[in-house]
Amino acid sequence: MSNERQQRAARAEQMRKQREKSDRKQRNVITIAIVVVVVALTALGGYAIKSASDDNAKVEDVIKPANATKDFGIVYDAAAAGGSAEADSKPVSVEIYEDFQCPACLQFEQQSGAFLKQQVASGAITITYRPFSFLDELGGSPNDYSKRSTNAALCVLDQGGVADYQKAHDYLYSNQPQEGTAGPENAALVTAMEGLGFTGLDSCIKTEKFVPWVKAAKDKGSDDGVGSTPTVKVAGKVVESPTPASLQQAVEAAQKG
Repeated sequence: MSNERQQRAARAEQMRKQREKSDRKQRNVITIAIVVVVVALTALGGYAIKSASDDNAKVEDVIKPANATKDFGIVYDAAAAGGSAEADSKPVSVEIYEDFQCPACLQFEQQSGAFLKQQVASGAITITYRPFSFLDELGGSPNDYSKRSTNAALCVLDQGGVADYQKAHDYLYSNQPQEGTAGPENAALVTAMEGLGFTGLDSCIKTEKFVPWVKAAKDKGSDDGVGSTPTVKVAGKVVESPTPASLQQAVEAAQKG
């Protein structure tokens, strides 16, 4: 009997040691898993912070044209239009996301441009042009005319101000190349701007000085939910299929609050 008890005790001791070994192994596995997760989360967090930092650095490194806003806009108001807005007027904000290569933008400009300019001059509205040069990416131009034409207009803005930008803006629409074809090269854009009386832009246009800003403006528009041009907002609200009548209605609604 004594021998049988000893055997049972030995088996029990052996089982206890196996359980302890198994428990230690399980604890080690859990510990390793925790360490792996912590390391992964730390690395991911570091990457996210670095990515955000890199993105911010890229935006901060972009050269902003003089007379443009920090949020990638060009504000055309009564002063720039040569109008006479009353001192206490509260113009309604109209934002236009556009691409000089975009046929629908040209159609919008032809239908609503004169009406909008009259509204600006009277002090009823301000226009914030927001370049959204995306058609190059969709094959709209084989030589990146969307970005390069916008850069040319921004060179004018940088040197002469918003009133001059508006002249370049109107010229580029009036001379829009057919979508899918090569637009004028930079040398031709220099000549075109000189024809409008804007000289000294040779380096700015040919080096495409503001194309990084144009790209950043497009990215900002995409982040804000813009996916096509023209996208028109009145008092922050998108106007679908904008026409002079629908824009007037939206402006009047915004004026009433």
